[in-house]
Amino acid sequence: MPMVDDPSGLVIVGRISGLFGVRGWLKIFSYTEPRENIVEYGPWLLNTAGQWRPVKVESGRVQGKGVVVKLIGCDDRDAAALLVGCDIAINREQLGKPEPGEYYWADLEGLKVVNLQGVDLGVIDHLFATGANDVIVVRGERERLLPFIRGDVIRNVDLQRGVMEVDWDPEF
Repeated sequence: MPMVDDPSGLVIVGRISGLFGVRGWLKIFSYTEPRENIVEYGPWLLNTAGQWRPVKVESGRVQGKGVVVKLIGCDDRDAAALLVGCDIAINREQLGKPEPGEYYWADLEGLKVVNLQGVDLGVIDHLFATGANDVIVVRGERERLLPFIRGDVIRNVDLQRGVMEVDWDPEF
């Protein structure tokens, strides 16, 4: 398969975080929910040397609190070591359409965030999960962390306009 030059249609679903054993297995930090779903997507695209390169998962499983995989053609620890730190992406088309009122994080990143009074708080840089709820990192004149709580904090998401409306005090 050829390298991918245009990353605009890609969604980052994880990262290779380490080595597992001596036969080319890799530890994966998965952004999917549940985490083991990352193994079901294919092909993966790995960002190596600034280029997206397709790879196929030969085998994968849950290992403790993480996921480990064996990639086709990655047969020893030395080959696997070259991949540690690589982002893992898939083509956007590989994801199913979200249910109404549900969003992929990748769809929210880059949205403009305004509060109910119309104050521009910045742009969604990224999201992360906590035990209680997901958190939105908004970067503007300063960084803000907003809980992703629909109805309470998150009032409206308009993907067409690229705007998320929130009930949030700009001083907080």
